[in-house]
Amino acid sequence: MNISIVLIAVLSAFAGCAAALFIKGSIGSKKLREAEDEANRIVESAKNEADGRIKEAGIEAKDILFKMKSEFEAEAKETRAELKKQERRLIQKEEHIDRKADAFEQREKELSEKEGQLTERQKNLAENEERYKILIEEQKAQLERISTLTAEQAKELLIRAMENEARYEGAKLIKRIENEAKEEADKKAKKIMATAIQRYAGDFVAERTVSVVQLPGDEMKGRIIGREGRNIRAIEAATGIDLIIDDTPEAVILSGFNPVRREIARLSLIKLISDGRIHPARIEDVVKKVGQEVDTAIKEAGEQAAFDLGVHGIHAELIKYLGRLKYRTSYAQNVLQHSVEVGVLCGIMAAELGLKEKVARRMGLLHDIGKAIDHEVEGPHAVIGSKLAKKFGESAGVVHAIAAHHEDIPPSSVYALLVQAADGLSGARPGARKELLENYIKRIEDLEGIANGFKGVANTYAIQAGREIRVIVESEKVSDEESVLLSRDIARKIEESLTFPGQIKVTVIRETRAVEYANK
Repeated sequence: MNISIVLIAVLSAFAGCAAALFIKGSIGSKKLREAEDEANRIVESAKNEADGRIKEAGIEAKDILFKMKSEFEAEAKETRAELKKQERRLIQKEEHIDRKADAFEQREKELSEKEGQLTERQKNLAENEERYKILIEEQKAQLERISTLTAEQAKELLIRAMENEARYEGAKLIKRIENEAKEEADKKAKKIMATAIQRYAGDFVAERTVSVVQLPGDEMKGRIIGREGRNIRAIEAATGIDLIIDDTPEAVILSGFNPVRREIARLSLIKLISDGRIHPARIEDVVKKVGQEVDTAIKEAGEQAAFDLGVHGIHAELIKYLGRLKYRTSYAQNVLQHSVEVGVLCGIMAAELGLKEKVARRMGLLHDIGKAIDHEVEGPHAVIGSKLAKKFGESAGVVHAIAAHHEDIPPSSVYALLVQAADGLSGARPGARKELLENYIKRIEDLEGIANGFKGVANTYAIQAGREIRVIVESEKVSDEESVLLSRDIARKIEESLTFPGQIKVTVIRETRAVEYANK
């Protein structure tokens, strides 16, 4: 840029000179001199301006050079500092490795010394063991001569004495451990179960093996029976349910063990009575239509149960099996309602324990799915349900919890134990289930009979509807420590001999009474 300015100034000077010559030749010498002076002044001015521009360009170039040099020196300084840091780190690492190597060599040396000491010690032990064996044999022979007992007889006496002592000490240890464990476990279990029960309340609908259909009048019985009984035979053939028409006024009883078929028969009979047209062809059409409606209701019931618990992704076929539980009962407790309640309880307890609430609810909802299968499939409902769940893509944890909720297989997860506890809570809650009086009395008698069969038991009382038995023992025959073992033995015997929902508490009571009479 500065060179261009200089060239422009020179060209301007030359142009001025040319102009001066031209003027000189045209206007005369005076004006020529003036023109020459002006030209010289212009040239001088241009030269001065060019020198100034050159000086400025030089100063600017020096500034740029100085700035670049400063930046280069800063970068070089920073690079040297970084290299020094890396060098220091490498030196520290080398020192650390050297220290580790020294420590390793020292440890290897110590291990070699200890190995030598152990070898020497093993040698001494072998010599001492041989010497002790000889001394023991000599002592055995001397003891046999003194006690007139053989080694086997003395050994048997010693083992018996040690066994009694170990049993006594073991009973005390078991009692102490159980007391400590129960104190902590009871607090946690009571808190969790109380929270679960308080947060859930369910309604129960009792279903039976028979259904009753009310008739508008006794003349309707004749129409249901039909000519020579053809209508009643058609109803029984279409539904698979027996119709009982007896002396009960204005009522027909439907009897059958399949609750779904019984429901289809009940609804079909109600429709036929309201319609008034009762003949075999009409019966078949109505039963078929009602069967479709019941299938839809079953599916909707399963979907509603899953929706209420927030459980998603269940296979459609498994939903149908779940809905069929609506028409099944266990001890007069509706199984679908029971399953929903178990799911809710499982979710609450899992949340209290910090576990996955949705997984626990899924397990609780599906735990009795095996009861939806007809009796034609053999096996316990827990095992059948686990196979069904596995078939329709449920996870291994859910399958295991279903199979283990009645101890058909040993539970191996916390979730399986939660399902067991929730199932027991739902079934054992007062008012949840009903039993026949004869079965109740027999169960109470069996409980008392099992406890009375143990040695040292004076009396046994079953209380709380058979949920607890209290065993009173003779104090002179059973010690405090042995009473702990006795309670465990009675509980195991009950588990092996009886089938019952929930759990039974065994309480052994031992007391010593001192009685004396004052006479005058």
